Amino acid sequence: MEALRLILLYVHLIGFALLLGGSIAQYVSGRLRINQAMLWGSVIQLLTGLGLSAPLRDGDEPAPAKLVTKLVIALLIFVMVFFSRKRDVVNRGHFLAIVGLTLVNAAVAVFWR
Repeated sequence: MEALRLILLYVHLIGFALLLGGSIAQYVSGRLRINQAMLWGSVIQLLTGLGLSAPLRDGDEPAPAKLVTKLVIALLIFVMVFFSRKRDVVNRGHFLAIVGLTLVNAAVAVFWR
């Protein structure tokens, strides 16, 4: 089971890299829109996060409040990305909220013990 958890964690980190990297690439380009990397990163993050929340450890489970917090943030990110993916230009505040929530979700994962 530990191998499965580590594979899920690895893919989860790839999703994070796609989401954050895709958003930084769009921000640097000057045209704020949702690209495919951001869309797939949010999907991967959500699905692997659900898999990681399954009880795969031996007694070292994260707090349920942490899991719910991360799930709510991941759902917000996914909804914000999915429903704006076809727009030619995304509002600057909306785009920066996606980036901010992505960073907050990573911070919750790292700092909440």
